[in-house]
Amino acid sequence: MNALRGRKPTRDGDSGQVTIEFLGMTPVIVATLVVLWQLVLVGYTYTLAGNAADEAVRAATAAERGARDGACREAGLDKLPGSWEGGAEVTCGTAGGYVTADVRIEVPLLFPGTLSVPFTVHGHAGAVEEEDD
Repeated sequence: MNALRGRKPTRDGDSGQVTIEFLGMTPVIVATLVVLWQLVLVGYTYTLAGNAADEAVRAATAAERGARDGACREAGLDKLPGSWEGGAEVTCGTAGGYVTADVRIEVPLLFPGTLSVPFTVHGHAGAVEEEDD
């Protein structure tokens, strides 16, 4: 102890402190990035569901009555990326001169095409039925 009494403190005593603090924060940083990425996937899935419903109802209004349901389903699934198609469901209906399309898509977990979160996004669109002349 007496040998250290006359010495001035140096910065060498804190070497490695920043590295240790960064390593301690790394799990928090990674967890934050993973949560943000998952939120981006949820938002993108909402966008896909709304667009698919719009496309489906647009195709249904232009199709003949007999082919309306098939055209609606096909158009709803057509614009979805392959990773989202597997967990997608499109239902179409016509009532009172109004055509509707409902799309349900499962939200992927971190990487599209792998696992899905037990959370489903809904998209809905409607349009007035076109009259045949």
